[in-house]
Amino acid sequence: MTTEEFKETAEPKTPASKQTAFDRRTFLAAAAGVAGVSAMAPEAFARNFGEGAEPVRYPDPDIIGLDPRFTAKLGNTPIRRHYTGTLWAEGPAWNGVGRYLIWSDIPNNEQLRYIEEDGHVSRRFRAPSGNSNGNTFDFSGRQISCEHGNRRVVRYEYDGTLTVLADGFEGKGFNAPNDAVVHPDDGSIWFTDPGYGGLMNYEGERLNTGSVQPLQKEAVYRIDGQNGGLTKVTDAPFKPNGLCFSQDYKILYVADTGVSHYPDAESQIWAFDIDGATLKNPRQFASMTWEGKTGFADGIRCDEDGNIWSSAGWVGDGYDGVHIFAPNGDRIGQIRLPEICSNVCFGGTKRNQLFMTASQSLYSVFVETKGAHIT
Repeated sequence: MTTEEFKETAEPKTPASKQTAFDRRTFLAAAAGVAGVSAMAPEAFARNFGEGAEPVRYPDPDIIGLDPRFTAKLGNTPIRRHYTGTLWAEGPAWNGVGRYLIWSDIPNNEQLRYIEEDGHVSRRFRAPSGNSNGNTFDFSGRQISCEHGNRRVVRYEYDGTLTVLADGFEGKGFNAPNDAVVHPDDGSIWFTDPGYGGLMNYEGERLNTGSVQPLQKEAVYRIDGQNGGLTKVTDAPFKPNGLCFSQDYKILYVADTGVSHYPDAESQIWAFDIDGATLKNPRQFASMTWEGKTGFADGIRCDEDGNIWSSAGWVGDGYDGVHIFAPNGDRIGQIRLPEICSNVCFGGTKRNQLFMTASQSLYSVFVETKGAHIT
């Protein structure tokens, strides 16, 4: 079966009213043409995650160790699907005090909440959400969101008001802020601006600039935790997407999905050494080409052992899900999902539950490690 035939059979039809010049299907097609992304054989995903499905036999066959260093797999826990029904799920973030997870449904312009106590999901926890993508919590427990629709980074205060933290740089608006993390030493907020929401009405407000670069060069920014000042820390990645700190906060990892638009880009995860408020020593941490097939890293998180857990997608069964990398960049493990995984985060009372937003659904699995950071 060809790549085009696979897309026709594997992806739901998009109503004409929702089609744009650059939707998720053309995102994959563009990447295939530019970077040689090839779909794996589209064999039916045998696993049924629906209600009433037969229980999985332990150990879960879709959690795969590729290297002896992958010790996080538990023999007596399954991958679970907690919810399905979103259009494009993104930005999971765990609130330890409230014991809940929030995540975004970008096209539906809402945020959802999963409550640990009873597994309940609040469908419209926050709506409208500014077509939010990435979410996180600062070290005071306040929610921070990256809004595609309003092209800004915001914070929700204790009294329910909204504070705009950043909405442009050097006289230009942002493309569409994507993901954010908070540094504990100084409260600084680091975020990416790849611009996808600015290229699609489906996920925000399309900017008709006639360019794959909506307003300005895609970059990573830092908001000072003391005075709110904004600086650009790097524009080396073609389209910086998800980001996370190492467990000791000495390295910043950045997923680059620039192959979706730029022929010279490489699908990879970058690593930068953190030097105060600046970055140095840019280098490739890991490649998203594996066994001759190239997909995309999107959301990334670090565990307490320094391993990087990355969403992986846009290839097909056998690749899509989560790829786990050792601190030296070797791929050591994989979690296979029946949908394209967009983002991950650690949560749960012990911070040992990996939550995965994947296209239309929210999944999780318990692992024998913990997230390095609070969200």
